[in-house]
Amino acid sequence: QGLYSSVVCPGLVMSNMTYRILPVFLWKLLMPIMWLVLGCNLGWDSVCLTCTCLCCSSQVWLFKQKPEYLDALVKYHSCTSGLGKNYVEARKMDVDEETAEKFYQKLLELEKQ
Repeated sequence: QGLYSSVVCPGLVMSNMTYRILPVFLWKLLMPIMWLVLGCNLGWDSVCLTCTCLCCSSQVWLFKQKPEYLDALVKYHSCTSGLGKNYVEARKMDVDEETAEKFYQKLLELEKQ
């Protein structure tokens, strides 16, 4: 029916929502480490400390793609290089394809009911 599903990871976004996960003093201890990660190109997911709109690059990129050409077993990650350049990296998910196919067939059966 033309319905597609993809998996994305926006990376770590520093916002008012994430501040509530840990106590404030812990965030103050973690901030220098996060700036270090942002400054080094360690191949990690995006760490957005100043502008949360940069972290949604994988979602925006995915929206602009033709869904029928995307790999269903790939997770798309928002990443940031050491120089602050955003890019999207596709990483194969650790999923058993046979189990995934059985699950999909079961969903189609349920849909018919």
